[in-house]
Amino acid sequence: MSASTSEGIALITGSSQGIGKAIAIRLASDGFEIAINDIPAKSLTLEATQKEIQELTGKRALICVGDVSVEEEVKGMIEEVVKSLGGIDVMVANAGICPCGPLNDVTLDEWERAFAVNVRGTFLCYKYASLQMIAQGRGGRLIGASSGGGKQGQRLMGLYSSTKFAIRGLTQSAALEYGKHGITVNAYCPGPIDTEMVRKAAQDVGGDTEKVLKMYAQMSAVGRIGNPADVANLVSFLASKHSEYLTGQTGSSKNDVESLLIVQLYNFNGYAMLMESRLRNPPTKLRLPSS
Repeated sequence: MSASTSEGIALITGSSQGIGKAIAIRLASDGFEIAINDIPAKSLTLEATQKEIQELTGKRALICVGDVSVEEEVKGMIEEVVKSLGGIDVMVANAGICPCGPLNDVTLDEWERAFAVNVRGTFLCYKYASLQMIAQGRGGRLIGASSGGGKQGQRLMGLYSSTKFAIRGLTQSAALEYGKHGITVNAYCPGPIDTEMVRKAAQDVGGDTEKVLKMYAQMSAVGRIGNPADVANLVSFLASKHSEYLTGQTGSSKNDVESLLIVQLYNFNGYAMLMESRLRNPPTKLRLPSS
């Protein structure tokens, strides 16, 4: 699954900052040739990221400006990567938005925009990257961005969670269809990560950002909030040859011990709503039937 002079060729969408940027830096460090993407409004940030990648890894990333919700722009990005770098081996469909607020306040335009970016964008990236990978005949890796909110619905995050659940279903279905071509399809499901998007989400619902981040850290089994590099470490594995037998999975990069303590999220005013858990209410012992 690699180009002759590197680990392969990877395109990371939404990679001007945050998790996407960390993934791009990590994959470049792993030996991949890198293409980075974001919307036109983030062109300057994208150029700064390109410079940082080169300083840190010695690799010059290809910049592909485009909106993942627009089909022709996604096709154009893939074509540009193939033309400039020689193919594509890894597609990281990272681009996304995080709308927050009560469900009854969500407008239809907001609903459709979130699904356009988060779900349609992932679908288009999977579709056109896989078509190129199939044509190349050397397999590949498709990697999507779900979320902890894509495994459990969260208060004030109904729209966002809906899109992230959809990405998990899309990822599982794509894995079944593309496996015969040597293409694996997986997604990563971060919990709270200290990024600009998470900080903005806290502000959008009137929360104290620092209190929210502190609350996240207290919920963590290791006592800290995640950072973008934590997610990049997981994606590094999913993009590597070592993950060739892993497909259709959504790997969590969080540590809130969700199987033991179910956390029902946070109203961003500094309060955490904790549901009943197995720790507080252990299951009753089974009684064997009398003989």
